[in-house]
Amino acid sequence: MTALESFLFADLLGTATWLWLTFFALVAALLAFDLGILHRDNREIGVKESLLLSAGYISMGLLFAVWVFFQKGGDASMDYLTGFLIEKSLSMDNVFVMALIFSFLAIPRQYQHKVLFWGIMGVIVLRAIMIGLGAALISEFDWILYVFGAFLVLTGVKMLFSRVDDEPDLANNRFVTWLRNHLPVTDRLHEQRFFVRQADASGRLKLWITPLFLALILIECADLVFAVDSVPAIFAITQDPFIVYTSNIFAILGLRALYFALAAMIHRFAYLKYALALVLVFIGGKIFLHGIIGKVPAAISLSVTLGLLAGGVLLSLWKTRNQPAHTLES
Repeated sequence: MTALESFLFADLLGTATWLWLTFFALVAALLAFDLGILHRDNREIGVKESLLLSAGYISMGLLFAVWVFFQKGGDASMDYLTGFLIEKSLSMDNVFVMALIFSFLAIPRQYQHKVLFWGIMGVIVLRAIMIGLGAALISEFDWILYVFGAFLVLTGVKMLFSRVDDEPDLANNRFVTWLRNHLPVTDRLHEQRFFVRQADASGRLKLWITPLFLALILIECADLVFAVDSVPAIFAITQDPFIVYTSNIFAILGLRALYFALAAMIHRFAYLKYALALVLVFIGGKIFLHGIIGKVPAAISLSVTLGLLAGGVLLSLWKTRNQPAHTLES
């Protein structure tokens, strides 16, 4: 075996290195095609284009599940699909928060795709760090899984008793206020630029950040908060870092593409959070049941997750059928 073959087939976090490289090459190709060809110029993305682009990302994510089936087996493929569904559902609230951030900072639609694109780049790195830490903790301390399970159950119960119309107040958010007070933020946009050089009150030239970059900071921080739920949830399904990471990233890629269509109709999915709460309770409860009834088969986990989420979507669409369409975007 040559040195190259030894490297490609070497074990990296329980998976051959060439599988990791294939995944990263696929993601890089998708992002390059998205930004370099489809959206090379800043322009407003319509609902139709958003739906088509999202369908493309979702198709790639599902095809990747087929590839996982042939490379790692049926259980791994079903675990991937379960994690994919949960991450995409958890990210629905993330879409709502992103729309609020863009509206609060008055970011025009033609510049929002750039923020979301670079937001994805940040997510790829941040999720890798969080999942790597989670995998290391689980490898060192088996009891961490029970902590994850308890956290998911408590989070699910909290979501069940939350109000449908709960939403963050960015105008009075302490973190937003702190950023505005401690970072040199310009009082207006400078087209698509994240940074500009301009004079301060004393007439000296200094580097300023624009509201566009402030939106990127807030979106990355929001994703970090949502990852606190999603990462334990997928680790409760499988401890394979490859399945955990790839399902997270593919779900996020598709959802960011769907943002421009979903932000205008997010109110139609108001009751999905309750179905998701039941999913979190189920996933967290599986950990505590493991010692009593053994491991719950991957097919059952996927079926229960899919059934609950589909029920939540249908209930939401029925309950909000007479509500007028609205949008949170600028």
